[in-house]
Amino acid sequence: QAQLAESGGGSVQAGGSLRLSCVTSGYYANRRRCVGWFRQAPGKEREAVATRITSDMGLSTYYADSVQGRFTISLDSAEHTVFLQMNNLKPEDTAMYYCAAGPVHYSETSCTESAFAYWGQGTQVTVST
Repeated sequence: QAQLAESGGGSVQAGGSLRLSCVTSGYYANRRRCVGWFRQAPGKEREAVATRITSDMGLSTYYADSVQGRFTISLDSAEHTVFLQMNNLKPEDTAMYYCAAGPVHYSETSCTESAFAYWGQGTQVTVST
């Protein structure tokens, strides 16, 4: 059983920046896995914001079109902490942000949402005009 704990959310004005962190631990923490950030705004479906596979030098990295060029997903050297650097934030980025992770077969080259077996509790990001 893996555990994920997010931090770093908050309230900022449009154009500002935030950095979300997600500490992962547990059974899958040391295995090749998908890690990523999702978000859900009130009244909207959950969407993938940024995802990648660990230990692949970022080759599998995915960004939603709406955040491309503004958000960056990264890992610490031990690949136990996942970051989401969010720059030039917009009011439409307001949502609850969730960290997720899950094991992935060595042959997989991308992450689908079904790969994410473990989820954090979420951290709120609010962007005001």
